[in-house]
Amino acid sequence: MQRLIIISNRLPVKIELKDGEILAKKSEGGLATGLDSLTNNYERHWIGWPGIYPENKSDENRINAFLEKDNIYPVYLSKELIELYYEGYCNDTIWPLFHYFFVYVRHNQMYWQAYQEANTLFLKKALEIAKPDDIIWVHDYQLMLLPGLLREHLPESKIGFFLHIPFPAYELFRNLTSRKEILHGLLGADLIGFHTFDYMRHFLNSAYRIMGVDTKQNEISYDNRVVYTDTFPMGIAFDKYHNAFRTPEVMKYIDEYQTFYGNQKIILSVDRLDYTKGILHRLSAFDMLLDQHPEYKGKVSLLAIVVPSRDTVAQYKELKNRIDEKIGYINGKYSDMNWVPIFYLYRGLPFEPLSALYHLSDIALVTPLRDGMNLVAKEYAAAKNDKPGVLILSEMAGAAIELTDAIIINPNSIEEITDAMHTALIMPEEEQKQRLEKMQAIIRRDNVDTWASGFIGQLQEVHTIRSEIQKKIFNNENLSELKAGFDNAESKLLLLDYDGTLVPLIKDPAKAIPDKKLMGLLKKLTAKSGVTLSIISGRDYTFMDKYFGSSDIELIAEHGSFYKENKFWVKAFSQSDDWKKEIYPIMQKITDKTPGSCIEEKNSAIVWHYKKCDDWLADLREHQLINLLVSVCTKNNLHLMRGNKIVEVMVSELDKGNAAKRLLNKKSWDFILAMGDDTTDENLFAALPEHAYSIRIGTGATKARFNIMNQKAALKILEKLAE
Repeated sequence: MQRLIIISNRLPVKIELKDGEILAKKSEGGLATGLDSLTNNYERHWIGWPGIYPENKSDENRINAFLEKDNIYPVYLSKELIELYYEGYCNDTIWPLFHYFFVYVRHNQMYWQAYQEANTLFLKKALEIAKPDDIIWVHDYQLMLLPGLLREHLPESKIGFFLHIPFPAYELFRNLTSRKEILHGLLGADLIGFHTFDYMRHFLNSAYRIMGVDTKQNEISYDNRVVYTDTFPMGIAFDKYHNAFRTPEVMKYIDEYQTFYGNQKIILSVDRLDYTKGILHRLSAFDMLLDQHPEYKGKVSLLAIVVPSRDTVAQYKELKNRIDEKIGYINGKYSDMNWVPIFYLYRGLPFEPLSALYHLSDIALVTPLRDGMNLVAKEYAAAKNDKPGVLILSEMAGAAIELTDAIIINPNSIEEITDAMHTALIMPEEEQKQRLEKMQAIIRRDNVDTWASGFIGQLQEVHTIRSEIQKKIFNNENLSELKAGFDNAESKLLLLDYDGTLVPLIKDPAKAIPDKKLMGLLKKLTAKSGVTLSIISGRDYTFMDKYFGSSDIELIAEHGSFYKENKFWVKAFSQSDDWKKEIYPIMQKITDKTPGSCIEEKNSAIVWHYKKCDDWLADLREHQLINLLVSVCTKNNLHLMRGNKIVEVMVSELDKGNAAKRLLNKKSWDFILAMGDDTTDENLFAALPEHAYSIRIGTGATKARFNIMNQKAALKILEKLAE
């Protein structure tokens, strides 16, 4: 059975030592519940902090032995480290920043050092447990450095990471002083999961802007690997909540609550004490509801359950005081001898009484100012088995992407929350049930088991893709074979792309000129017996002639539109350039709307370049441009091509494959090597005989026999041949 190693800040159990006895209390968190479902298909191991500070090594050893029988492995963190790493960096730096409360962010070098130290301790424990074939799944913002640390020590392992909170927009994330280190850590994973597309998009944008990495849709090229990102909205154990009201334990609470609350309408609010949850906003909205609709006095009450959290910290302590004062003010303002506007519980509730309240309450008020997913919304909707109810949900919660049949509100607007409560109170029962049925269908389908198995399944697929790519990676054995074939051949043909192959891709192509080292290397190769070297490029012939015109290199420009023969440039196409009058204005329109982009006009083509552009804007404009060009290109029999940060329109009779055939047909070549880096080179690879060595620079799908990771590797191959 495949081993799965889960690494999270906390273990699925909390350990206590009482009178020398070890007690373990199972966590009721969504993560622990979700990962329980994987035990049928995987041998599950779990690494995390046990929530205890053992006083001596003997206690540690006893706890280790107690937990290891269940494949649970504790990481012991000192009180000081918890204070600096967890309370400090995690909750005073990352938490407010990622939830858009920038004013609460504290930058402290000691916090950062503790965060690094804690992640290293988790690494050490993982290295004790992990085997080469294991799947390693790292969770949440407390361990964002860990995937990168694991990759350094276990380069071939399957490593996944899931972020359970929002990932902020680039403009916020860039303020983090350790931003590059965090991104490097996350990019150690093979697959990075997020709750929503917005969070994934923010991450990709930050990686592109801060690390300068190439991003393509949901893929990132980094450190000679491809890192994949995707969305996996976390679900709940649907049946557990949907059928809870039938259990004797829950029925007992339902009877008690019905007796206590009577016939009045109940609006339920359940949240942890945190400034991100918008608790004060919803209290103000309930105050406004009673003020604007006095008919609800004596008939509607708010049940506010606030779960204690960090209430010794100044910000949370102040929030708690403000909540107490606000509730006291509203109750004092509206209550009478027979009715209390707000029932207030400052404690967490176990599953049974909470499920009873989900079942009984008429409205759930889930209005966080920012939230990764918010499972309370899903739990409430799932628990409504045969009873109506209305979910009021913040658009700032990840769950709003899925639960569109809730009443969606802006949580910063007291008026919107007030209007939503009034709408919910007068909504017909039939409509309530219809909305719930639609939401339940989604929650039932995308449950917590689906979330967990979906992530692991995709991680396995990603690793398979990586393995397939790895099979085509040009290695030292291939290099030795290539060198021997080259040395033993009498007639040798080298077909080399220019940009991205002989010189690196840079934002300003005009500056990508050959240096003395490259010219010396090409001179060595052309001087070897039997070698014909051809540069087959998209560059125009004036550029090619300027830098290579005096050499013994066969030159092919503009993807085959021109070739140099007997010291003269020959035009290889017959089509007129009248089509440019239609194409150029279209490209100019897009260029005007895309800062950093430009147009290059060649004899046989027009190219739109966007290497200097914002990645996301360029992606949008590229799709817009292609949509505008398709019909015009079809009408004029033109070839529309997407390259590496370019869109090119050219005469249809030309491509690198056709251009190379002139050389391929000159003689019977004993040895052929072709290297290129983008889609323009695929026609070249397809035109080669089977015995040719074709090498694609980069890890994308290709018709070439081999892949190499980068342009420097291409030069190393040529240097080997030149020896």
